[in-house]
Amino acid sequence: MRLYAIAILFVCLTAPNLEAKSPNIVLIISDDQAWTDYGFMGHPEIQTPHLDRLAAESVTFRRGYVPDSLCRPSLATMVTGLYPHQHGIVGNDPPPPAELKDLPKGKQFASKEYLEIRNEYLKHIDDDPKLAEILQKKGYLSHQSGKWWEGHFSRGGFTHGMTHGDRTRGGRHGDLGLKIGREGLEPVKEFVDMAIEEEKPFFVYYAPFLPHTPHNPPQRLLNKYKDKTPHLSIAKYWAMCEWFDETCGELIDFVDGKGLAEDTIFLYVCDNGWITEENSSRYAPRSKRSQYDGGTRTPIMVRWKGHVQPQMNETDLASSIDLVPTVLHAVGLKSEITPEMGGINLLDENAVKSREKIFGEILEHDIQHMTDPVASLRFRWVIDGEWKLILPHKGREPNAPVELFHITADPFEKKNLAEAKPELVSKLTKEINHWWPVD
Repeated sequence: MRLYAIAILFVCLTAPNLEAKSPNIVLIISDDQAWTDYGFMGHPEIQTPHLDRLAAESVTFRRGYVPDSLCRPSLATMVTGLYPHQHGIVGNDPPPPAELKDLPKGKQFASKEYLEIRNEYLKHIDDDPKLAEILQKKGYLSHQSGKWWEGHFSRGGFTHGMTHGDRTRGGRHGDLGLKIGREGLEPVKEFVDMAIEEEKPFFVYYAPFLPHTPHNPPQRLLNKYKDKTPHLSIAKYWAMCEWFDETCGELIDFVDGKGLAEDTIFLYVCDNGWITEENSSRYAPRSKRSQYDGGTRTPIMVRWKGHVQPQMNETDLASSIDLVPTVLHAVGLKSEITPEMGGINLLDENAVKSREKIFGEILEHDIQHMTDPVASLRFRWVIDGEWKLILPHKGREPNAPVELFHITADPFEKKNLAEAKPELVSKLTKEINHWWPVD
């Protein structure tokens, strides 16, 4: 009896220490990279050994997507769990005053009147749910680096970061944060070391300006690719993909080297796609900013060693709207998932298997209205199983055709089957209108 009482006392005294430790979160975001342009996705030339390893250690969704193929709305979706028309950030730059609309952007940005408009547009993020801010409820420290459009990093709920966001000092889409990756990883490493010292769980948002233009890779990497293609612009882009991969490997190895592999969830996604023009470092049609998979498709990965069995998922659909719900489930903050969040927990096999469709919206680069997302809308799209419907919005795309693709058999969307399958077009159109009804 005495031994039993001692055992009960021991359990009571140690129970608080048995509570599961909150996992660290590292979100890696590529910038302008096609879904095909990785070793593990089958590219014949581009070498991405570190991301290949991450894919092999993760639940990897080869059929991953972002709702919009433009960086600012796409990035906002990743940290809010909302579609662009919900979080309100529907393009890169808000509309300038009427008297400035025909001037070059440089002159627009120099205007005090436009400065007020740009700062006003930042308010959209203020009333949105923000992952970094939510994680503070569990004691997380968080760090922003790389591409970030929404002003000072603290506006996104981050406790630490690199972007000042001051529009009078060149702030727009990352400013000082854009040095990360291209000029090393020291700010992120110092943050991780600080969080470890303070015994706090951490969230790292790593969104380097890679492989985004300027395509100026290290010469050693360019030398590997310049003889593999007759087009220098393509060789530069391929080398940029490997440079980005090297920085990812450095970050992953740094965290794992701290003994945190089983205490850290790594997530991976790209903000939008990219296809390089043959004669210049510009994006080609049907890639960035387009309604096609060349703009919206991306591998999505979730790695949690010791907790999640790796799997290369070839068939199920994933979306960047799933990132926030997945993290909140994993850290024990499921109650913070709002009814507006349309994503699922990517670590819930039943939820993944039961999902039938995902949606998206393609918006103008330049925002057409400060508060009305429909004014910027070009296309809505749905993927339902093996089929993808692209529905143009007459306000911005009055002459564009409705397009239907058997996307699993025709991944590069070469054959429009809309006229051949009117009943399927009707069915999928109703799904789109139920998801986001617009006039």
